[in-house]
Amino acid sequence: MAISDDDIERVRTAQPISAVIGNYVALKRAGRNFLGLCPFHGEKTPSFNVRDETGRYKCFGCGASGDVFKFVQEVERLDFVGAIEHLAAKSGITITYTAGGPSKDRQRNKRLFELMEQAVEWYHQRLLSAPDAKDAREYLRTRGLSGDIARQFKLGWAPDAWDALSVELGADAEMLRDCGLAFTNSRGRLQDSFRARVMFPIFKDSGEAVAFGGRILPGSKDPAKYKNSSESKIYTKSKTLYGLNWAKADVVKADQIVVCEGYTDVIGFHRVGFTRAVATCGTALTEDHVRLMKRFANNVVLAFDADAAGQGAAERFYEWERKIDIRVNVARLKGGKDPGDLADSDPQGLLNSVENAEPFMAFRVRRILDGARINTPEDKARVAERAIAIINEHPNVIVRRDYATQVAEQLWGNDKKQIDDVVQKVDRKFGATRSRNEAQAMAPSGNKENAEFVILALMIARCDDVTGIVAEEVFSDDTHRRVFRALLAHHGNHKQAEADLDPEALELLSRVEVFDVPVDADPRKEGINLLRAAVRRELARRVTDTSSAVITRDREIKRMVEQLTARDVADSVIADLLAWLYDVTSANEA
Repeated sequence: MAISDDDIERVRTAQPISAVIGNYVALKRAGRNFLGLCPFHGEKTPSFNVRDETGRYKCFGCGASGDVFKFVQEVERLDFVGAIEHLAAKSGITITYTAGGPSKDRQRNKRLFELMEQAVEWYHQRLLSAPDAKDAREYLRTRGLSGDIARQFKLGWAPDAWDALSVELGADAEMLRDCGLAFTNSRGRLQDSFRARVMFPIFKDSGEAVAFGGRILPGSKDPAKYKNSSESKIYTKSKTLYGLNWAKADVVKADQIVVCEGYTDVIGFHRVGFTRAVATCGTALTEDHVRLMKRFANNVVLAFDADAAGQGAAERFYEWERKIDIRVNVARLKGGKDPGDLADSDPQGLLNSVENAEPFMAFRVRRILDGARINTPEDKARVAERAIAIINEHPNVIVRRDYATQVAEQLWGNDKKQIDDVVQKVDRKFGATRSRNEAQAMAPSGNKENAEFVILALMIARCDDVTGIVAEEVFSDDTHRRVFRALLAHHGNHKQAEADLDPEALELLSRVEVFDVPVDADPRKEGINLLRAAVRRELARRVTDTSSAVITRDREIKRMVEQLTARDVADSVIADLLAWLYDVTSANEA
């Protein structure tokens, strides 16, 4: 297959190379060139040059260079023909093929995108005019999402019918399944994937529709509030951000991107005139997400419950800051409300939350200090200990010392001895707090695998020895938790568990499957270590709750935690602590 030379040249000259690259990189004019941060390696000082006269780019930092086709090949992971087709589609150019036309895969993907566009429009028109969408229109009106907002974001309505969309589109059943619009039910009948839900179409950053998120209406008996499209040949959750297609121009201009939890949060930001918000699509924030954001901005603001995220994602955030060269801040959302609600009740407060965003570490330390009792020396020592535990998670010694100094000054003023003592504790404790089991896990794998990773490996090797002393509540990392649930459901059979996992969790399981478990690894001891860490983590989180009942109960829990160090700790102690973890975790989620 080949594309005519004339068409290649038409595509090449349809837009200046700076206009194409400007969709991915923030460019500023520098004489006759444009200058920006290279998308192919991390840098703080711009060394990426683009010149329209020659149609070429060159990075003087890493050496990357080429023309507009080479650039699109690299950033979109396409071959040469795919890059031409991608740019042609953006410019509305029809390509002439000189040998056989486009490949079958490209033809198929093009058809999948077309089906998704048809589905977006069909759902959208149903919402705007169908009688059965009356309740959906009323619900959206109460949320401030009617009229122009519904049209701007192409909101839709999936009727409560078995196959209305499938029949209307009239496409091949396999094609409908491949793009996630339908599935074959237990009766062998093709059925629409979404029924009786308000539809939020999800687009790639380049503008193609690839998936949907569907929300039930109030009063629905469906237990799943949101349902998201399954991954497909054109959709990968870990590499897709809802709203990036609308946000990227403002993101590039401001060098900042705000990450929300849900679709209505993104729309809430847009409603108050703030258009650089995106959301993950029903999954945890991944490194692929961060790399995608880095293409457009260096500053990331988390506009969701970062305290909960911090329980499992802190090390990842710090690693991303170092590895990908981004800065992670946290928006101080007023009253714990989400952006969608604040857009109605306090729009200026929502904008201020981003304006006053603070570094992720500062946010976590402040949560420890705010509201804590510091009336006695014992109070101060206890609060300092909890703050140090958080500070020690940061990999940079200079950052650790700085935060330790701030904590000591807030607790003891200008008492130099107390300040020095706290800073020294940070330096001494960092690294020592990592368990021997974590070190064992790191050595054979070459990765920083932790105690949770070891437990997952033991689930495969010796499932019965693990399940009695470990529950999902002990896992701080959400991906580890998902893998644990799948292994538990299949009694340690990792092959069967694979079918239940998303790509991020599958990647983790693939490493677990080849991990060489130390021959002296004791499942009971490993599980107790994990349980102890989980309980202490939850106790630290509850520092601001000063009710007498909570304080009394927490004292009992602390006494039981101390018993875990005994060689012959009773099974009843383990069971009581697991039950307590389950109760407080459930209460937090309620």
